[in-house]
Amino acid sequence: MRFSFLIAAGLTLTSFLTAPAPVVAQRVKSGPFSYLPERADDRYNQRVTRKTLALPSGGFVILAHKSATEYAVERYDADLKRLWATSLPLSAGETIDAFAQSAGQATVVVHSVGAAQQLSAYTIDLATGQKSAAKKLLETGPRDRRPGAAFSADGTKLVVWRYLTREEQIRAISAVVYDEKLQKLKERTYDFHDQGGFFSTTVHVGNDGSQFVTLVSDGMKKLAVRRYRNDSPEVKVMSVSVGGTFGGKEVNVFDSRFALQPDNTLYAAAICNERETGLYYSLKVVKFDFSGEGEMKFAPEVKFTPAYLQEVNQATATTAKRLEDVYLTDLLITDEKQLVVVGEKKYEEGGDDSPGHTRELHLFGYNEFQTPTWHRIIAKDQVAPAAEGFSSISYRAALFGPELQVVTWEKIKNKSDLYLRRINALNGTVQPPKSLGLNVASDQNPSYVKDFTSWLDPKTIIGVSRPSKKSAALMLNKIVVK
Repeated sequence: MRFSFLIAAGLTLTSFLTAPAPVVAQRVKSGPFSYLPERADDRYNQRVTRKTLALPSGGFVILAHKSATEYAVERYDADLKRLWATSLPLSAGETIDAFAQSAGQATVVVHSVGAAQQLSAYTIDLATGQKSAAKKLLETGPRDRRPGAAFSADGTKLVVWRYLTREEQIRAISAVVYDEKLQKLKERTYDFHDQGGFFSTTVHVGNDGSQFVTLVSDGMKKLAVRRYRNDSPEVKVMSVSVGGTFGGKEVNVFDSRFALQPDNTLYAAAICNERETGLYYSLKVVKFDFSGEGEMKFAPEVKFTPAYLQEVNQATATTAKRLEDVYLTDLLITDEKQLVVVGEKKYEEGGDDSPGHTRELHLFGYNEFQTPTWHRIIAKDQVAPAAEGFSSISYRAALFGPELQVVTWEKIKNKSDLYLRRINALNGTVQPPKSLGLNVASDQNPSYVKDFTSWLDPKTIIGVSRPSKKSAALMLNKIVVK
């Protein structure tokens, strides 16, 4: 099924941390846009979750799913004029694996399965929309684990990798680093023979091409990072135990998230739980600083005590007996190095064809010295049809100075709309949700696709929604909030 989209323009948001003026939303321009929901087997494991990328020079690029056999990269200026559109035909067995943009180009990584698995990439010139020929990046066996790809924060470096396994256990990763023109910079192997039989790992790449291999290891009790540079054989390793036995209880890592910064500082957060009961135990945060000789800072843990559960129940007007289904979703760092860790409750009612739910947000603030300074529970209640997975619910967040802006699609006081919350990252002050005035339809048809939600600047938001149940068309809205 294909849905038509319109692009609406205009909305400005002014960042006041105290006594802000009421939010007033305005849309101005509109233009045609089409969208096809992702395949059913991709609903809960999306490879590309951000399909609208703001450009430093103004405007934005979009990765649009046109049909079952075609994507397109499209560029719009700040006035919502479409400057060009470049088609990306896909054959059977091909899917989009990654999407990023640098100052001069957009890059799309495609995964294909046939006689072998391949990762290939196209570059698209941001000035003209001209597409390069496909460049083969990596190949592995058709039955091997799916290979991976990651971009640097500035989009100028790309690392792709394949897993080397023995009896389904990862023994090593073979990786290749490319520059933005897809010229090979480095090939190397990350060896895990010392890791035993149970760990998880992924690869990050810095703006300078350095690779950071993150691990949850030692029986899911330790967070570790290995840094590999392209100009040196030295491997820098830092690790810290976050699990273990505490008060006679064995504690493991339940969920973890890593965030690499442009200066190659890496933040890690882990929710730990009791192995025997599954009860949430604590949140632990680590900062790995690879500048100079390297330094690791372990923040004091935040425990999930009965008092914390009581706060959650008060905020959400529920009577839960324990914390459940809360997963780490964001690590957001201000320019002054304050950190906000975000977790979200998300679950399905049961079975592949059941609706998806996302509930309250759990926010934890840390100062520049890694000291926990505040926490907040923000109640929300979002439900999406099974056909959409979590692509139409959850939230989008962005930091501007000390202000964290969060957009959700909810029904509040019987009004279905996109809502904006502003949160002070310094002290956790949360402003009440403000409607953006889009009047989003609330039924079983696609109404909002959060993958397209992005900020062009602190005052301008791009978002996709369907304005009424009578309309079959989604709209790509440019929202100015005053």
